[in-house]
Amino acid sequence: MSKKCEVCGKGVISGVQYSHSHRQTKRRWSPNIKSVKALVSGTPKTISVCTRCLRSGKVQRAI
Repeated sequence: MSKKCEVCGKGVISGVQYSHSHRQTKRRWSPNIKSVKALVSGTPKTISVCTRCLRSGKVQRAI
């Protein structure tokens, strides 16, 4: 399962984390991805969706 939302395209971003002594370490920030069963063009399908898209109602859940 990839760390990418299939609705909005949100994915992993990388950057630098600083400690209090300004030591730098590379790290990744991954989105909160959930695997849900949703209606895609009228048929139920399991897709990877971020929780922001679920909460805002961009995805119609299949029951």
